[in-house]
Amino acid sequence: MVGGAGSQAVIVPEMKAFSRRYGFQFICHAIGHANRKAGNERCFWTVETNFLPGRTFDSLEDLNKQARQWATERMEYRPQSKSRLIPAKAFEHECGYLHHLPLYLPAPYQVHQRGTDQYGYVALGANYYWVPGSRRDDVKVLQYADRLKIFLRHSCLAEYPLPPDGVRGQHYSPAGEPKPRHQPRNRHRDARQEEQRLRAMGSAVTDYLDYALSAPGIQRHRFTRELFAISRKVTATVFVKTVQRALRYRIVDLATLRRISWLCISQQEDVLPEADVDEDFQLRPAYQEGCLTDEPDLSVYDQLPDENEEDEDDNPAW
Repeated sequence: MVGGAGSQAVIVPEMKAFSRRYGFQFICHAIGHANRKAGNERCFWTVETNFLPGRTFDSLEDLNKQARQWATERMEYRPQSKSRLIPAKAFEHECGYLHHLPLYLPAPYQVHQRGTDQYGYVALGANYYWVPGSRRDDVKVLQYADRLKIFLRHSCLAEYPLPPDGVRGQHYSPAGEPKPRHQPRNRHRDARQEEQRLRAMGSAVTDYLDYALSAPGIQRHRFTRELFAISRKVTATVFVKTVQRALRYRIVDLATLRRISWLCISQQEDVLPEADVDEDFQLRPAYQEGCLTDEPDLSVYDQLPDENEEDEDDNPAW
């Protein structure tokens, strides 16, 4: 409902089109006549107290499948209330008084106006769908219960099955065609791999990540990528000291983290290890072959003028 109440209610256009196809119309009750919807509220109460308790669902599709089975196989043949009325038998009696529908009715859908980005994708429900062709016009997306269709004027350009509920940030292209070369323009990349590699560095880094990612105002994926970039620029020892110091003083600012890492580098007293040189290098064939060549003539460097002489030539005293 868009607005209003009772006889003045304005129904959503999609619902008006849906009711027109099936030969009925929506009528809203007036304010203060809530008892008129008691039958619907009773159905909700039955679902909440009979269907939902004790059930588990893997996905929204699994929930709908179990609900359909419960409604058509169990509740349909169960005697209702004190009258012991069986809904399946009551429906058989009412069939003679119902209006016959056409043999074919289009499935209900929702219309979305979308623009195509420079790489040929349209966004819907936090996912991205590629539009075939080289044109980047505005398109119309029809969203059905299990699929969506992309139209340009009156031509259907592509059809995609809807992804499972909860899937976000994915991009799709038509099956059987070459995949697009580019990613969607506004697609947000997560930082799962960076976070896994950071947590694998030890408990100190894990403790700091748990604190920093729970801090208010932190952009999780951006912060994780920036922190991983810092870990790649310093040694593991310096990075662990950095996050330990940052956790101690409750620091989540990236610029401050970089300064802490630089401070840890300047204060470290680690001595560089000496190079491991093989003392038998003179016995190698390559060394013996090279030791017989003539010594290089370095006398040319003795003829270079001193810097002081160059300064005097460039600035003669008059």
